[in-house]
Amino acid sequence: MTRMLVAYAATLIVFCCCDFVWLGWVAKDYYQSQLGGLLLAQPNWAAAGTFYVLYAAGIVIFCIAPALDAASLGKAALLGALLGGLAYATYDLSNLATLRSWPMALSLVDIAWGAFVTAVAASAGYQSTKLIGAAA
Repeated sequence: MTRMLVAYAATLIVFCCCDFVWLGWVAKDYYQSQLGGLLLAQPNWAAAGTFYVLYAAGIVIFCIAPALDAASLGKAALLGALLGGLAYATYDLSNLATLRSWPMALSLVDIAWGAFVTAVAASAGYQSTKLIGAAA
């Protein structure tokens, strides 16, 4: 149980930090230019917090736990990339299918970001769990 709590905490911290840097600084102007008036002046923090809490749990369950069973960092990264790509594709492709003028380029960037950041978070959660386990 402690092992999964370490995995969850590390995953949540890394994912949130990476996403905040991405959305707040690195790609902020890009998203603004692509979505313009669709963006809120301030995020809905309750919805964002709920996403981060649930998504980090999904990373632990679907990526880190199987990787720990296999003792494979590569598996954590690969499963993270797959989960991230699929999750972000679900959002972006649904928007492409239902929203007028949803930008294809934004979808491609966002799906790539989802795959990358989820792989990084899954890898960090895996590594943290292995380090804590080795120290215990």
